[in-house]
Amino acid sequence: MGKKFFSLIVVPHSKERFKRITLSEKTIKVLMGVSAFLFVALVVFLVDYFSMNVTRQKYKELYNENIKQKEAIADYKDSIDKINKTLGNLEDFARKLNVMAGLNASGVLEEVGVGDVGLTNSEEMNSLNDPQEISLSNVKSIGEKAENLEKNLDTLVNFFENQSARLACTPTIWPTIGWVTSGFGWRKDPFTGKLTFHRGIDIATNFGNTVVSTADGIVVQLRNDKIGGKTVLISHSGGLTSLYCHLDKFLVREGQKVKRYDVIGLVGKTGKALGPHVHYEIRINDRSLNPYNYILEE
Repeated sequence: MGKKFFSLIVVPHSKERFKRITLSEKTIKVLMGVSAFLFVALVVFLVDYFSMNVTRQKYKELYNENIKQKEAIADYKDSIDKINKTLGNLEDFARKLNVMAGLNASGVLEEVGVGDVGLTNSEEMNSLNDPQEISLSNVKSIGEKAENLEKNLDTLVNFFENQSARLACTPTIWPTIGWVTSGFGWRKDPFTGKLTFHRGIDIATNFGNTVVSTADGIVVQLRNDKIGGKTVLISHSGGLTSLYCHLDKFLVREGQKVKRYDVIGLVGKTGKALGPHVHYEIRINDRSLNPYNYILEE
């Protein structure tokens, strides 16, 4: 059987002779196969090209989302640190209130919710990359901390609501504005160099600054001696007294009732003093207490 041929006749628009292209059946099949292969290859290329575009777009979106998540985590860590600091300040404030309320026994403090719950610090937070891990390890701790403080503050609110008179007679402010140069406790005596117990705090300030009563009470004694110089002793309530030494001038009299913030004298350096300052003490039944635990002002 002879080979089959196909002829393609090209007729020009001009007067030139027409052209005839003769192709065998085998050649046509080869051309059709090549064309089909090229078509399939083109389709595959186009599909792959558009797929890569979609993949690149998704990668870009994921990259941008990852950056936003890292920024959110950083902001979250900063917020956690600020909340931790605020709760720490509130806990210190609550501890002072507990001391004032007489709730300073460890068993009582635990009962009303004052104590460490192990808030995660910044270094531990930096090791956490998953926001869920941060939420589980920190938000839970903060919630426990806040709940404990809320219980404690509720207890204190109820306590002080029933004892407003006691609060008014409890020293809670600085006697003058200045700088603490010597704290409560053991120290070297600035005159002798020997180790002695300092029963109050020394607040250095300008000569002639006002000294105020730190709570409501009665002036029970004015004296002038070699050690404390001009000294004011105020009785508050429940055996609680406050003492103010080294004054330059008295502005109250014995037996006078005073309120918190009433001016009782002026800063001086009378008695055993190197410079103008106030030696401030708080005592209960003549037992010295750390005045700083009673000061609620910044």
